[in-house]
Amino acid sequence: MRNVERLTSLKSELLDIFMSMEVVEHEQRSRTAAQRHLRARRGIELHREFKRLSRDIAELPEDEPADDEVH
Repeated sequence: MRNVERLTSLKSELLDIFMSMEVVEHEQRSRTAAQRHLRARRGIELHREFKRLSRDIAELPEDEPADDEVH
């Protein structure tokens, strides 16, 4: 009977260890996924910002005289 109790206790401890390892792995995967999403989102934002800046610069007149030039 004592062996059965020890075996049950050991099984319970192993299950607890396994479950805590699963929780840690899940948290790591969640953090990694969140970081990937943030990097992707920032990349999209940068792409849109560069596109907008390029469009804004392209709309500027190229041959505009400077204010300090005297004609």
